[in-house]
Amino acid sequence: MLRHFLLFLLKINKFPYKLALNLCVLASGSGTNLKAILNAAKQRKISSKVVLVISNNSKSGALKTASKNKITSFHLSQKQFNSEEEFTSKLLSLFKKHKVDMILLAGYMKMLSPQIIRKFRNRIINIHPALLPAFGGKGMYGINVHEAVLKAGVKTTGATVHFVDEVYDNGAIVIQKEVPVKPGDDAEKLRKRVLRTEHRLYPQAIRLFEEKKVSLRNNKVFIRTPK
Repeated sequence: MLRHFLLFLLKINKFPYKLALNLCVLASGSGTNLKAILNAAKQRKISSKVVLVISNNSKSGALKTASKNKITSFHLSQKQFNSEEEFTSKLLSLFKKHKVDMILLAGYMKMLSPQIIRKFRNRIINIHPALLPAFGGKGMYGINVHEAVLKAGVKTTGATVHFVDEVYDNGAIVIQKEVPVKPGDDAEKLRKRVLRTEHRLYPQAIRLFEEKKVSLRNNKVFIRTPK
């Protein structure tokens, strides 16, 4: 009887079989991708919960969004610590305390330490405002990316969610979405168009992890599709 009831709930889609993850979002700026993730959770597009927000910028929009939504948040900068090791230790202790399953970078303007990357290997993802591997690497962030895209004269840009490793924008690509470059675009117009795509793409990537559809072999991502 119970089995039939559970199957009924699955059938009407009120009991989706997904893994709810505890997420930590690291952000340095406006935090619009954090807002998109929170909205996706409120709309039940994802089951995961943002349990922790950390920013190295005390005036970031991400910290304000976290406060508004009653999410535990911290302003943590390496400048507050005597060494990189102390800073890393503090981050790791917070991840452990809040039982973080995955770390999401959302415009976080700092390279994570190798110790954190090893500890959370294949559990850290980032969203980049271009179609990696093009327009990635050190210095390729924010408006710089869109200016480089326009200077190159390409017809298509986009957004990429990828794993984070020890090299900037080098980790395996999880999911991408193209965005057209239109005549008359300047860097700001292009940024806004790409950002709208980012806001849809990041929750889609989270859902793939919830549904255990992401596998990594030889630094290449494979997305499991229903048979």
